[in-house]
Amino acid sequence: MRALVQRVSEAGVYIDKENYKAEISKGMVILLGIKDDDTNEDLIFVADKCSNLRIFEDENDKMNLSLKSIDGEVLIISQFTLYGDAQKGNRPSFTEAARPEIAIPLYEKFIERMKNNLGEDKIKTGKFGAMMRIKIINDGPVTILVESKKTGA
Repeated sequence: MRALVQRVSEAGVYIDKENYKAEISKGMVILLGIKDDDTNEDLIFVADKCSNLRIFEDENDKMNLSLKSIDGEVLIISQFTLYGDAQKGNRPSFTEAARPEIAIPLYEKFIERMKNNLGEDKIKTGKFGAMMRIKIINDGPVTILVESKKTGA
């Protein structure tokens, strides 16, 4: 499982066909990629790591504060393209990305874990599989990749 975490001053997701929108103020956007062999243990590791990341600045401008410390919000967006492999050719392959029957339950459990960690009112989401427009005002910029499994040899 991969979570591309961006510290934001504000963010939003918009789905015109469904007349859906979700917006947050200060906090983080999590672009979540789910791999074909991910498990509940992977989602717990990534959700807990994201919930506790100290990427917000304290009074000394040091990244020492977590979401809870700043009373921040989270926008979670499913993002299968995080498992795009462009090593061969110019068109990415997405064979490592989990199929919906595997990904949707893990995505939903990830959201529930984040709500348990931070509070239901702090978590907003996109819609799995929908074409979404995402507005991200990156703060810093600060972007961190959190992975549940080590990559490489």
